[in-house]
Amino acid sequence: MTTSVYLGLGTNLGDRNANLKAAIQSITAGSQLLSCSPVYQTKPWGYSDQPDFYNQVIKVQTSLTPLDLLENVKSIELAIGRQPSFRYGPRLIDIDILLFGTVILDTPSLSIPHPRLIERAFMLIPLLELDPELVHPVTGVPFAQYLAKIDRTGTIRLPEEE
Repeated sequence: MTTSVYLGLGTNLGDRNANLKAAIQSITAGSQLLSCSPVYQTKPWGYSDQPDFYNQVIKVQTSLTPLDLLENVKSIELAIGRQPSFRYGPRLIDIDILLFGTVILDTPSLSIPHPRLIERAFMLIPLLELDPELVHPVTGVPFAQYLAKIDRTGTIRLPEEE
């Protein structure tokens, strides 16, 4: 059985476009890529004294369990070169599981849906570009309603690469 999963990608160190591409290529080695949002340049969230981020959301089809997918994306982050840092600090790559089908999960290592998804324009905007009709699996509220209530300042869609 396979499940559609939305992953949030973020990077603000090194060649940000190359980091996103490397993450997508590594993820799709074990899952089927269904779609990619445009890339957005965004101001840092939580700790502002660092370079701007590039953020993107991808939709994949996977047969992995949520915890196996988490283990997989964490190993991809390490392979790309992510170093331990402080919370909200700069990073080569960050891969977050935003939604995993209709799964609702809350463990010490993983919460689905992502617990801060509805607060972050840099995740909601690209997520809704992939599927504008998505609904929060816990509240039943369309994600577009959450986006309408938060500040989108500093979330800039980058031109598509040739």
